[in-house]
Formats: sequence, structure tokens, C-alpha cells
Amino acid sequence: MATSITELRELDLAGLVEELRATKQESLNLRFRNATGQLENVAEIRKVRRHIARLNTLIRQREIALAEAGK
Repeated sequence: MATSITELRELDLAGLVEELRATKQESLNLRFRNATGQLENVAEIRKVRRHIARLNTLIRQREIALAEAGK
């Protein structure tokens, strides 16, 4: 998982989508571990949700930039 915003900005659109898929899978795993009582640090869920939001924002920015460039 890319940790910093600068690392995420260096990824291309396909890389961002792949990172989003992997992060959503991680979120699912964390939620299951929390439900079964195996998760010690519940703050990880919040960190992963925010990471997903950052990825969605970057993906949308790229899509808008591509649409404007195509006009």
C-alpha cells in the first residue's frame, strides 16, 4: 500500500484503480477481524477508509483532467 500522497500522485490511473481494489480488500479484512474480536487496533479501519477516500479523489481528478483534455 502506497503510504504518502506523493507516492499516490506518481501512479497512473490503472495503478490507482489497482491500489483502490487492494485497499478495499484490506478494509473488508479489517472489518471481519473487528467483528470476530481479532483486531487489536481499531484505528486501522479509519486509516484505511481515509486512504480509500484519497484514492477515489485522485481517480476522479484524473478522470476530469482527461475529459477536459479531450474537449
